[in-house]
Amino acid sequence: MTFTSIDFETAIRHHICAVGIVTVENGKIADEYHSLIRPPNNEYNGHNIQVHGITEEDTQNTLAFDKVYPEIKKRLQGKIIVAHNESFDRSVLQKTMAENGFDYSELKISERWECTMRLCRANDKYPSGKLDECCTIDNIELKHHEALSDARACAELYLRR
Repeated sequence: MTFTSIDFETAIRHHICAVGIVTVENGKIADEYHSLIRPPNNEYNGHNIQVHGITEEDTQNTLAFDKVYPEIKKRLQGKIIVAHNESFDRSVLQKTMAENGFDYSELKISERWECTMRLCRANDKYPSGKLDECCTIDNIELKHHEALSDARACAELYLRR
């Protein structure tokens, strides 16, 4: 089983402030990548800060998306992509790429990704399908809303499907 799991944390709407990417090759984690990303104008919504704890101070000296994108592209291009709430993470990536002048089709990935939330919700074992709940039930370590931890947990859930 070979795939890449991804998770984004956002500052406002679809403006990314963190990314976590986990590459799985032959059923084993082969690579992990995490980066804080400075959102446009380094602007944050207070609710989002409450969710993930990332603030303007954390990203004021980090790279903007266009500078981090080559690392993201290298890890996603041509791969099967998995996310826990794929419609959210896919939309965030598509909108951010478009705003930065990148063409989503250059990634050569599916228009719809694999979704561990959908898989969990299809199983009565997980009442809500929320990532933290699924991880608790399956005894998967998770620091919820930390992008790399969420991506790693998503990969573990997908491997157990």
